[in-house]
Amino acid sequence: QRALATACAAPMAAPAATSANAPKETVYVNNLSEKVNQEEMKKSLYAVFAPFGPIIDIVHFKSNKMRGQAFVVFRDVPAASSAVRQMQGFPFYDKPMKLDYAKAKSDATAKLDGSYLAKVREERTAKRRAEREERKAGAKKEKAAAPKAPREEAADAEM
Repeated sequence: QRALATACAAPMAAPAATSANAPKETVYVNNLSEKVNQEEMKKSLYAVFAPFGPIIDIVHFKSNKMRGQAFVVFRDVPAASSAVRQMQGFPFYDKPMKLDYAKAKSDATAKLDGSYLAKVREERTAKRRAEREERKAGAKKEKAAAPKAPREEAADAEM
């Protein structure tokens, strides 16, 4: 009974909200369920994060690279900070959410404060696309230059 009374009296400690990134209006959320469709996920994220402050945008993709991840863009940093502190580890669709501040300023906040430059974004996108194509071309060259396995050589000789 004594142990039970002690356990009930002690408040549960909230998970430590340690962040590698400086506080920003944009919160990076990962460890999201991949079984929920995109629209339902956006609506659910809005419902969960709206109590912390005005939400400007929610970005959630279903691509392989961004699977299980989203960005929630708040109007101000205090709202985002409150969300990160209070929602860290919150069970969302049976998985504990992992939250951090985004590494870079989101396009939505850049548009609000007037620092958004479409040309810079287009250049960045073009650069990434060129790097991706370069990697693909390099992988194809490596595959073509790789020696054939003995079985493949025997099959080629029979033809």
